[in-house]
Amino acid sequence: MQAVVGDLIHVHGSVVGQRERKGEIVEVRGSGGEPPYLVQFEDHHVALVFPGPDAVIEHPSRKKAKGKS
Repeated sequence: MQAVVGDLIHVHGSVVGQRERKGEIVEVRGSGGEPPYLVQFEDHHVALVFPGPDAVIEHPSRKKAKGKS
């Protein structure tokens, strides 16, 4: 899993009734875009995240760059 600052992370609920959490990656602490990531979630809570198999990274900045060409 690789990410850059500005990417979005979606952590799916791993237990029935647990909601999905969404946030923006504000700092990448691993080398080469690897975890851990410092994430600011929608509720403004900031946490150090070591994503597991229930997490998905969305790269909005990369989509915009492709659309400009």
